[in-house]
Amino acid sequence: MVRGKLIVICQFGGDFVSKDDGTLMYDGGDANAVNINNETKYGDLSLKLAEVCNVELNTMQMKYFLPGNRKHLITLRSDKDLKRLMDFHVNSVTVDIFVSGKQGFDRGSLGIYSLRESGVKLAESVSHVPSPKSQTPTGVNGTKLMAGHRYAAPFTNQAYVSAPVNFPVAVETITLSAPSFDGMNDGKDATPCKAVQPDVPVDHPTGFKNGGTPADTVKKRRRTASWTIGANGPTVVAVADEAVGKKLQKKNDHQGQSADQVIDDMEPDLVNVPWADSFETPSGYAISYEDWPEAVIESWKLGIVGVGQEFRSVNEFRELLQKYAIAHRFIYKLEKNDTIRASGRCVSEGCSWMIDASYVSASDSFKIKKFNGSHTCKRDSLKTPGKNWLVSVIKDKLQDDPNKKPKVITKEILRDFGIKLSYTQVWRGIEDVRGKIQGSSEESYNQLPYMCEKIVEKNPGSVAKIITDNDNRFQSLFVSFYAAVQGFRRSCRPLIFLESTPLKSEYQEILFIANAVDADDGFFPIAFAVVGIENETNWRWFLDLLKSSLSASEALTFVSDREKGLRDTLLEVFDNAYYGYSIFHLLENFKRVLTGPFNGDRGLLPRYFLDAAHALRLTSFKNFTEKIKQISSQGYDWVIQCEPEYWTSLLFKGEHYNHITGNVAESYIKLMDDTIDQSIDCKLEAMINMISEMVSTRHKESNGWTSKLAPTKERKIQEEAFKACNLKVLCSSSVLFEVHDDCSHVVNIESRECTCLEWKQYSMPCRHAIAVFSYKAKSFYDCCSSFHTAESYRSTYSELINPLPSVRELEGQEDNDSSADRVLPPGNPKLTAKQKKELLKTEIWNKRTVTCTKCKEPGHNKASCRAGL
Repeated sequence: MVRGKLIVICQFGGDFVSKDDGTLMYDGGDANAVNINNETKYGDLSLKLAEVCNVELNTMQMKYFLPGNRKHLITLRSDKDLKRLMDFHVNSVTVDIFVSGKQGFDRGSLGIYSLRESGVKLAESVSHVPSPKSQTPTGVNGTKLMAGHRYAAPFTNQAYVSAPVNFPVAVETITLSAPSFDGMNDGKDATPCKAVQPDVPVDHPTGFKNGGTPADTVKKRRRTASWTIGANGPTVVAVADEAVGKKLQKKNDHQGQSADQVIDDMEPDLVNVPWADSFETPSGYAISYEDWPEAVIESWKLGIVGVGQEFRSVNEFRELLQKYAIAHRFIYKLEKNDTIRASGRCVSEGCSWMIDASYVSASDSFKIKKFNGSHTCKRDSLKTPGKNWLVSVIKDKLQDDPNKKPKVITKEILRDFGIKLSYTQVWRGIEDVRGKIQGSSEESYNQLPYMCEKIVEKNPGSVAKIITDNDNRFQSLFVSFYAAVQGFRRSCRPLIFLESTPLKSEYQEILFIANAVDADDGFFPIAFAVVGIENETNWRWFLDLLKSSLSASEALTFVSDREKGLRDTLLEVFDNAYYGYSIFHLLENFKRVLTGPFNGDRGLLPRYFLDAAHALRLTSFKNFTEKIKQISSQGYDWVIQCEPEYWTSLLFKGEHYNHITGNVAESYIKLMDDTIDQSIDCKLEAMINMISEMVSTRHKESNGWTSKLAPTKERKIQEEAFKACNLKVLCSSSVLFEVHDDCSHVVNIESRECTCLEWKQYSMPCRHAIAVFSYKAKSFYDCCSSFHTAESYRSTYSELINPLPSVRELEGQEDNDSSADRVLPPGNPKLTAKQKKELLKTEIWNKRTVTCTKCKEPGHNKASCRAGL
């Protein structure tokens, strides 16, 4: 047998009998033989064997034996399984496949997959089971009809050539198929519709001529069919394989203007399909209405007959309605479309064509209740959809969900209109619609002054400022909500995190955020700004406005990324403030600089770094940094050079913060990703609405709390209380107590201090202090900082932030002003499509250098190490 080819002996109708040695023997039944090769697909083979064995495709099972093993059956259920079968039998000529399943092959499977060459060829036939004959639907008035896929395959099926088993007769087959419109079928290829003797050229209905052996025909299987809607109706295009497609695409690129460019120059109403693609350089044939087999079109016209017609399911109804509309060359829309009801109308306004169908539980079927098959439109709907029509459809869908994906819209258009569009076509339509809904990115800047006015109007006491240059170009915008500022001043620790993240807009603006921390260690913004570029000047401008908004006299602690270099600028603006480095950014940078060599488990280094940051005694800090040094001297040097006085609990003088190791800007980064295709006014609207919703949600949730402390603090103190149960307490005086743990600690309940240092550091009683309060039968909650209480949390969110009206409600207001007052976009260059896509990656880290575990040198691994050679 030629390598890569195999004769499949398909056996069915028999039973397995077990022998004394445990092997299995197949007794009775019939057999057929087909040729397969490495290019044969599982779907082709399963459809072929289902037809040959007269088995329902959905219930069919295929099994086979491994060479030399007749005890265990292997199941065949995917392309990967079929490839394994070919590999197992690489030295074999034949293989037995045993088929089982419910009798009765659905001939409709053939009609759904017309016009595509199958990779499975019938080699011989023994006791072939004849397939059921197609039936013609009968009755129109009052006659009960049960629609089926048989309407879609009116081709005449001739008997296959039979031959003895020991004398294979190759039978050339011509197979016509196309993918189903509704996308709900398996995608498997069809079975032969016509059979002739080998080596006799046959005129293909499409103009092709087929001849040669089955193996030769399988070699020719280089194309798959692609279905689309053209000016003359449904079209099946043979798409060349990947290699050929690339060559042809390259050739087209050299020849000049692409198909897309040509179509863009045409009038929208004349475009066959909106933004029609080149279908990956079609090669071969294309069949329009004029060339399609007349019997197929006629059978599709009979798919919908009239009132009383029944269907097995709503999916079958949709499929036949799609084919009916194609055959009659019009476009419809399913206005009500679910599992129990479907109501369709012609898309032409005022046209009388309509259909209503619904589920009937008594007969467990889907039944047409109303039907008017006459069109009163001026044949407009009989044309293929133009660009303007598709834009209007997509606009309706995006208004319900602005972030709806092209893939989802493609499926919905196929479901509602029976029109199959490519992903690219829908994506371009979405871009066009978003431009119309949101306005151009340049025009969106002119909305910003009105947004600032609405912020102050809806939230009295808030600050909203926009800065432009002499040419009226946008420079920066600052927003601070009065409710957030008052909540911070009233009940939050004097701690503020400063973050920045790209706005991910066409003009590359940067978003500044000042976040406070509530009693539950949750973040909320007290101010944010949009600037053209991140530099010292813009940060100083932001901090100046933040200071004027806070009007705070107490010392504040600010935390930011060390690499931003804000320390000097911030301490100049807030002269009595403390400044610390963000633990999240330090930890990420620490991981990045660890390039080796390593003398231990590299994975322990981040944990040792955090332990060093949280150490309260110098001996503990030195202990953890020494552990870092033992594994990586490079990591140790970096830690010491990072000025521990700005991030360690041991040395930092400001408000305790380094227990917060999360990314403060995470929610804003995600929001910018979700709105990357939207204009700046829509981005700001989404951000303000997100803040408003967050405040409202936390306000409602906290009203239901019953604990004295916020949830995270309550859990922490309960853990400490559990650890305090077995501690021994000795009373030294009315305020001094000695508590024995692993070692002895002294607790002063008057000054609220313990020699373990945790009480003072975290503003909550430690386990030793809790043991003392239990000894004295007093509540330890009274000694917790008010910043950790549930009441403080509720006070933070007691005032709500009112959202803005939709950006579309503000449109047109700027038209009443003179053009001289219009805000223009910044002078930053626009992002290209590639640069815009790159912004989805919020952080780009340097590639880690590989370190050899044998010689400890960087640049290679153990396998390529040349040490000792």
